[in-house]
Amino acid sequence: MPGYLLKGCAAVVTGNGVLRDVDLLTDGPAIKAIGPSLEAGGAEVIDAAGWFVYPGLVNTHHHFFQCFVRNRVDLDWTRLSVIEWLDRIYPIFAQLTEDCFYHASVTALAELAKHGCTTAFDHQYCFPRKAGKGIVDRQFEAAEKIGLRFHAGRGTNTLPKSEGSTIPDEMLETTDEFLADCERLIDTYHDAGPFSMRQVSLAPCQPVNGYRETFVESIRLARDKGAILHTHVGEGESEVIRARHGMRTVDYLEEMGFCGPDTFYAHCWELTDAELRQMAASGTGVSHCPEPVYLVGAEVTPIPAMEAFGVRVGLGCDGAASNDNSNLMHCLHSAYMLQCLVASSREHPVPEPATFLRYGTSGGASLLGRTDIGQLVPGMAADLFAIDSRRMDYVGTRHDPESLIPRVGIGMATDMTMVNGKIVWADGEFPGLDEREMAADAEAALATIDI
Repeated sequence: MPGYLLKGCAAVVTGNGVLRDVDLLTDGPAIKAIGPSLEAGGAEVIDAAGWFVYPGLVNTHHHFFQCFVRNRVDLDWTRLSVIEWLDRIYPIFAQLTEDCFYHASVTALAELAKHGCTTAFDHQYCFPRKAGKGIVDRQFEAAEKIGLRFHAGRGTNTLPKSEGSTIPDEMLETTDEFLADCERLIDTYHDAGPFSMRQVSLAPCQPVNGYRETFVESIRLARDKGAILHTHVGEGESEVIRARHGMRTVDYLEEMGFCGPDTFYAHCWELTDAELRQMAASGTGVSHCPEPVYLVGAEVTPIPAMEAFGVRVGLGCDGAASNDNSNLMHCLHSAYMLQCLVASSREHPVPEPATFLRYGTSGGASLLGRTDIGQLVPGMAADLFAIDSRRMDYVGTRHDPESLIPRVGIGMATDMTMVNGKIVWADGEFPGLDEREMAADAEAALATIDI
């Protein structure tokens, strides 16, 4: 694979500061050098005058399949209780076919790539029986098509409604079914090596919808295989878990060992300071998804406390059931602005805007157990995106590229997105792909279900 020389970058945001008026040279999947007046040495030269170049964004929580329920005014969080909402949305999810899951994944991945995301974790917990067990395989196929690094969070729901879950029976699996497919996926796709493009995590959906044994056996298999653990925590279920098990969710999971440096939770907006300190002590991370906060109308996630206590934090889009886009760059802006909204009521100060960029890059890499992505330094993966700062949108902002995205926001697609040294989006196009054709195929798949 040929390298690229990004010539004359106005700024390169490395993750450890900003370098001005430099070149950036890639060699195969890696960054070879950053500095002034670099020699191309056979690399393809790209005029990067005026460009701000950033580490690729790392999305740590999503539900790609939910792209097929976007912009649905009948699924209005502001008018429905959670139970009413679930009763309306799960019958739609139950209709999805394997082909629907594939095209929804292409849709989400394409939108992520357009907006600077280079690594995506998807929490795929929806397995209607008629869709079969090939859903995650098709997701890897979709990720390869768009060109993103893909971490598959193989989820499941095992607890029936008769025992307190919210999941229709036709979407349940047994723990053994789940574990067998996880082992198959890990053996088939999981690559723990440098610059890996495919990894698999064990991600039972949430403690309220799964048996305890599902979580215990996930721990066993994940640690045997060297895989990451993930689930939903602290999004309204803590008192339900206390009623069932005599303890809130963080204690329940910690008691069984579903915690640690190889584990991260999604959301965590309702956790106490004591619980956050527990998580910091164990090394358990948080994928903060800011967009659902608007819709759920619950407490704003205590990011300042997490930062103060040393909790590892990354960012996630979440699925379209609570976020009608797949734009992680927009989430950086939302995450910062939400903290500003409640700053006067919080004990700890809002982190600097540049810290939110870190959450979306190296913070996400940490949650996924990656040391080869999340920063722009020689030897790291050539995962990056660029925006041309010579636009009216950026007048008055260019003195601080690190704060630009969280504080000001970016209202358009990137000028270029590169993954593993390969350009996957540039000049408004996916190289080698027809966006209109992909959109038409996705719409055709959507039309096969009754919504």
